[in-house]
Amino acid sequence: MAKFEGIHWAPRQMRYMLSEKQFDILEYDSKVFAISRSIHYAMFLVFEGIRFFCRKDGGRELKLTFLNWDHNLERFRKGIAFNLAREQQALTPSVEEMEHIFIHQYFQDPALRPFLEEMAASNAQGYLRPFTVDEELSIGVTFPGKPAVRAGFNRYDRYLGEPFCGVVVPNMVRAVGINKTGCLKLGINYLMSAKAVDHAKEIEPEAAAALFLDDQTSEPLENRQITEWDSSCCLFAFTDGTIVKIPESPLILPSVTIRGIVSILKEMGTPVEERFITYGELLKAVREDKLVAICSVGTAGILNRCQKLVLINARDEVIAVHHEKKGHPLDKRLAVVRETYWKIYKGQAKLPAGMNLFMYNL
Repeated sequence: MAKFEGIHWAPRQMRYMLSEKQFDILEYDSKVFAISRSIHYAMFLVFEGIRFFCRKDGGRELKLTFLNWDHNLERFRKGIAFNLAREQQALTPSVEEMEHIFIHQYFQDPALRPFLEEMAASNAQGYLRPFTVDEELSIGVTFPGKPAVRAGFNRYDRYLGEPFCGVVVPNMVRAVGINKTGCLKLGINYLMSAKAVDHAKEIEPEAAAALFLDDQTSEPLENRQITEWDSSCCLFAFTDGTIVKIPESPLILPSVTIRGIVSILKEMGTPVEERFITYGELLKAVREDKLVAICSVGTAGILNRCQKLVLINARDEVIAVHHEKKGHPLDKRLAVVRETYWKIYKGQAKLPAGMNLFMYNL
C-alpha cells in the first residue's frame, strides 16, 4: 500500500521482559541480537499497530486518546500466547498489564515529553508499534528463552492511501486456516503479503495491493471466498446502498478499525451486512456494474477506496476490471466515514454506540 508522509519517530523505545517483569527505556535505535530465534525462525515475532492522538487541553497537561484499543491489546495478547509453549502461558501479559506498561511507564517517561509536546502542537496522527522478540542469544529451534515486549511510536502528517490499484491473486494464499495463524498479527504472515503485491505488479504494473482468496485451492475458483487485502481488511459497497463486511475467521485478522467504521455507518443509517463473498459473486457484481467501491480498512490509513481492481483467472489472465464509482452517494459517504473516524480521536465527532474511547492524562 501507500506510504506515510511526514513521519517522525519518538527518541526512545521500551522493553518489557516477560519472565522478569522488568521494564527498561532504550534508545530508539536499540538493536536486537542477530543470534535470536525471532530473527532466524520468526519465533515469538508478533506485532501491533495502534492509532492514537495527543493533544493539550489548556495548561500543561497532555492527553492521549485511543479508540477501541482494548481490542488491539487483546489481539496482541493472543499473538503472544500463540508464540509461547504450553508451560510458558503464564508469561502472557494481561490487557491491563500492557495498558499500564504502555501508558504509565512508557509514555510517562520524561525523555518523551518534548516529542509529545511537538506532536500535540502539530495536530499530527500517532502510531504505537508494540512488538515481541526473543532476547536470548540462541539459534535453537525451540520456544523463546527470554521473551520480551518492545515498543516504539511515531507521528505522521498523512497516510497516502488513495488512489490505489489492486489485483486479485487467486494462486497465492496468505495463511492456512487449519494453523489458525491468519487471525493473528504475526510476522510470518507478511512475507506472503509482500510476495502477493510483487506478483500483482506482474499483472498490473501500477498495483499497490493484492486481494486474497481463501485457502480452499481445490475448489472451483468462483466458489472460493474473498478474505482480505495483503495488509488490511476489506469492505464492499454496492449500488443497492448496502455495505458488506466479511465475517472474522481463522484466515482473517480481526480488524479493530473496521469495527469502528461499521459502527459509524450504522449510525448514519447505512445498512451493513456481515457475510462471506465468493469470487464468483464479486466477478458478477463487477461485470453487472453493481460494485461502487471495495475499500482497504486498517490502522494507518483508516479507510481507502480502491480506484481500480483487476480480477484474473487461474492462468493470471485479466477477466474483469472494476473502477470506483466516484461521485456515487455511497462512495462519498465512505469518505465522510473516514473523516468522522479520525475526528472522534480529536473530540470533534460523536462516539457511536459500541465504540470505546480511552483517554489518559500525562
